[in-house]
Amino acid sequence: MTNLVEINVQSEIGELEGVILHTPGSEVENMTPENAARALYSDILNLDIATEEYRQHSGVLGKIANTYQVKDLLANILRDDKVKQEVINRLIRCEPHIVERGNTYRLMDHLLDQTPEVLATMLIEGVELERDSLTSFLSDYNFALSPLHNFFFTRDASMTLNNEVLIGSMANKVRDRESMIMQSIFDFTPEFKTKSVSAVGSELYSPELNIEGGDVLIARDDILVIGNGCRTTTKGVDFILAQILAQKEDKVRHLVIQELPESPESFIHMDMVFTLLDKNKCMVFEPLILQPNRYQTVHIAVQAGKILKIEREHNVLTALKKLGMDLEPVFCGGDKFQNAQREQWHSGANFFSVGPGKVMGYSRNLHTIEAMSNAGFEPIKANDVISGARNLADYEKYVVTIDGSELPRGGGGCRCMTMPIRRKSVQW
Repeated sequence: MTNLVEINVQSEIGELEGVILHTPGSEVENMTPENAARALYSDILNLDIATEEYRQHSGVLGKIANTYQVKDLLANILRDDKVKQEVINRLIRCEPHIVERGNTYRLMDHLLDQTPEVLATMLIEGVELERDSLTSFLSDYNFALSPLHNFFFTRDASMTLNNEVLIGSMANKVRDRESMIMQSIFDFTPEFKTKSVSAVGSELYSPELNIEGGDVLIARDDILVIGNGCRTTTKGVDFILAQILAQKEDKVRHLVIQELPESPESFIHMDMVFTLLDKNKCMVFEPLILQPNRYQTVHIAVQAGKILKIEREHNVLTALKKLGMDLEPVFCGGDKFQNAQREQWHSGANFFSVGPGKVMGYSRNLHTIEAMSNAGFEPIKANDVISGARNLADYEKYVVTIDGSELPRGGGGCRCMTMPIRRKSVQW
């Protein structure tokens, strides 16, 4: 990479210009039924099928924007020996428990001896435990350095907010290294013009302060929609609020916060129940977003370093309408409750926008895709885009569908698998 990239994202729907991806590798195959729960999975994935499905996802994005792979970006910064040492130091700080697995210093020396490409692979795919002591021999865990099973969901560990990158403070320790790697990429890639902001190490940090990118949506350059649940805590929302207050902008900024259920696991993030599709359309899981329930919606307005108001709203859509965003909802699963439940479980509300009215999602969610078609979005198969059989420039609105039998079983959709770093601004 030689060209300077000015990081900037001011909406969920601006025309995509740059995005970071991670193609799933052997870290997925390093999962077994015994360690699946530890890896935050309820099942194991077939890598061959998952790779083919991901090829469709990345292939379409490669036709639209500049795509950057995590492993390539990581290997690139590791070519500098000082950066390499700093990344290893950050690894020890974020995963002090590896000391308990024995041979720590030998492991660190082993990592430092590797080429940039091999080390990048090890940091993502893991390092197997040497069986050279009774403790290690009897251990029920096979890795001195754990594989990052969830890393193909690049959205969670970092998120672009305007021209800065907020580093995720992960709810589960097994994902801390993902945040460390993403922060290192943004800190040390000279071509990326940005500043990283992390709650970890700040005076506000506590173990209860969690923020993940699946919960942070930029509705408009002055509006954030944030999910508050098991992955992004109230202290996490307060940290984001504190960053906005510290900027002391004259412009009024808004946070619309939606409480999320702690279970089932399909509700882990806001983008599993609500995503933006166009200037005037959104995808919703209607039972949670629009029907009366016990989960609160709160609106916070900020100006010049002060909170103007904190008040409850009827729901997310009414809150946004008051702010000038009158969104027409498209229902995940269509108009039948049973279909909505089934398809939300497999990321039926999790769409990724590559431009206003131009989105990507899973083909398996048939009732949701039908609802999208009825709302004016032309369904187009990913392989037809990749082969050139369909030209996206010929369509004003579309939904590109990728196969999804394995990837959704990891617990996320197209938005989860992307980390945009640059979008064009939207004229509202």
